[in-house]
Amino acid sequence: MAFDGLFTKSMTGELQQLVTGRISKVHQPNQLELLLHIRAQGKNHKLLISIHPSYSRIHLTAAANVNPSEPPMFCMLLRKHIEGGVITEISQYGMDRLIMLKIKAKNEIGDDIERELHVEMMGRHSNVILIDAERTMILDSLKHLPPSVNSFRTILPGQPYIFPPAQEKKDPFEAIDELNKAEPSEIVGQFSGFSPLNARELAFRLESSADKTETTKAFLADFSKANPTGYYIEHQGKSFFSASPLTHITENGLEFSTLGELLDRMYYAKAERDRVKQQAGDLERWLQNEISKLKLKLKKLKKEQDQAEKRDVLQLNGELIMANLHRMTKGMKEIEVDNYYNDEKVTITLDPRKTPIDNSQRYYSRYQKAKTAVVKTQEQISKTEEDVEYFETLMSQVQQAGISDIEEIREELAEQGFMKAQKSKKKKKPTKPSVESYVSSAGIPISVGKNNKQNDYVTFKVAAKSDVWLHTKDIPGSHVIIHDNNPDETTILEAATIAAYFSKARESSSVPVDYTEARQVKKPNGSKPGFVIYFEQKTVFVTPDEELVIKLKK
Repeated sequence: MAFDGLFTKSMTGELQQLVTGRISKVHQPNQLELLLHIRAQGKNHKLLISIHPSYSRIHLTAAANVNPSEPPMFCMLLRKHIEGGVITEISQYGMDRLIMLKIKAKNEIGDDIERELHVEMMGRHSNVILIDAERTMILDSLKHLPPSVNSFRTILPGQPYIFPPAQEKKDPFEAIDELNKAEPSEIVGQFSGFSPLNARELAFRLESSADKTETTKAFLADFSKANPTGYYIEHQGKSFFSASPLTHITENGLEFSTLGELLDRMYYAKAERDRVKQQAGDLERWLQNEISKLKLKLKKLKKEQDQAEKRDVLQLNGELIMANLHRMTKGMKEIEVDNYYNDEKVTITLDPRKTPIDNSQRYYSRYQKAKTAVVKTQEQISKTEEDVEYFETLMSQVQQAGISDIEEIREELAEQGFMKAQKSKKKKKPTKPSVESYVSSAGIPISVGKNNKQNDYVTFKVAAKSDVWLHTKDIPGSHVIIHDNNPDETTILEAATIAAYFSKARESSSVPVDYTEARQVKKPNGSKPGFVIYFEQKTVFVTPDEELVIKLKK
């Protein structure tokens, strides 16, 4: 990754289209993110700001965000100070990862006020700070920093705003001749704005350059464009991005017309997964704990079953005692007899207090109890295995869910009696599950359920009987519907890829996916949500492809 000073410069250029724009709405989806709705140049824009320790960033986004029913305090403060305000300037502080938005707004009595929103993208030190521009005073921030933590730079309401400490580094745009001669480590250490990634890229270009000055100027020019291009590459299991081509990495990458599109792609799964973890960390831990308890119970039940299955020995002992009554008397502790099934000698333990017939009946009685126990134990094993499969399916769904899907999973667990329903101040009206929509290359609509409620809904309410239904074979995953009774082969493979991607086999290759007509899918009476049986299926093998899933998303 490389949201360094150079990339920040490019982003500042891309965000210039928001200058003179009016902030119409302010949302705070979670503790680490803000979303500003801005009307600028006749278009609606969404500006995402994140102070995530690993994914801190600011960019225009097309991604959908779910907002809490009650806005947090910082969101309320921003609405008071900047909602309805006009952005008059967007600038970068030096070559630092700090972008400043100057905003002209009005207070409660209609007087003009000037505010600044400073977005500091500095890893775990990232922050968003609202400043009274006239007094250079902090009004509030997403994260507070008391003097006990940092005596030089206190971030608290009412404190004067102080910029982050300046690094004693040279501006690369003003020291091109020196930059030409530096090694990658020297570039990072001596020139501001450079991450190791961009330092390696410049050094790589300079190695084969006849005119090093022009090469350096051309490299830096990429970050000064008004409409920068985004570049994204996967290399050795890691993701890299920049506003300049990464020629030192041999893999083929992707090119995006805007940096916003690049970062939406970059954080498509990462940021969403992190949001879900914030909302569903407790649910994931609860499910893991239940799975562990069930697996321990299963182990004990199977041990009991192994012991109960030795019941045939008890029946044999009863028979052999009856066949040898003439050799036995009360008071004997054991007897050795011939096993007439295999001509071997068998020693049978006896209760000396009982008569021979009573000893025989004791073995028959223990045999009957063991026989009953085997049936009951097998019933418990089947029920426990079913519960393990159910919870593992839910765990897979939580790990791939969007924020809107998590609440439905909680509701399902409450309805099934596994978890107490969360109390809510407001009574919610029953709503239909929302399902994700995709469109195949041939223009055929595809629906996807991402939890059990959605799966049941998409399969039995949304799908027509003649539509094509898909699901990973013997692997927990989504129900996928192709809304066509005779889709082309490409559409089937694309829908199968979506099914594999939204399954427990997301990281696997050559995943088997079954497909059949929706009329062939049945739900057994009394079965758990999401459980179905199906007939007359065919199977295709596909490899999950995130690029394709993003491309087909409606």
